[in-house]
Amino acid sequence: MKRNFVLEGVIGITLITILGITASIFLLHHAYALRESLPEVFSNKVSVAISDNNIYAAWGSNKTGNDEVMFRISTDGGKTFGDKINLSNTTNSESQDVEIAADAVKVVVAWWERNQTSNEPVKIISDGGGKTFGPLLKLATNGTISTGEVKPLI
Repeated sequence: MKRNFVLEGVIGITLITILGITASIFLLHHAYALRESLPEVFSNKVSVAISDNNIYAAWGSNKTGNDEVMFRISTDGGKTFGDKINLSNTTNSESQDVEIAADAVKVVVAWWERNQTSNEPVKIISDGGGKTFGPLLKLATNGTISTGEVKPLI
């Protein structure tokens, strides 16, 4: 219960800060609806970014036995959400501490890739409003650790 209260407060404060009081009440209702429709997401910390009528959500999931970064987008103010996308898709490290930011065109998702020998920040950028993403970039070395677009999970 305490986690839900903290999450509601974080979402509410974030929405008010970004959009102002009037718009935030409407979108806060949709953020709560998101929480109800994606209970596995809200069992951990979820990062939410809102731009216009789009709501972007990124969170950590461990359904495969390995921490992964998952992503979903709503283009109708939270009424519906698209398929989940595994943005990290790593097997040799844990993907943790996800954060997200968005504007009218770009969505940036950043997190830490951790294992016994590495603790590295990475990011992935969408120039298409979250529909496709470019390669995963290592922030500490400016190297690329994957190429191509991330595809939705089937």
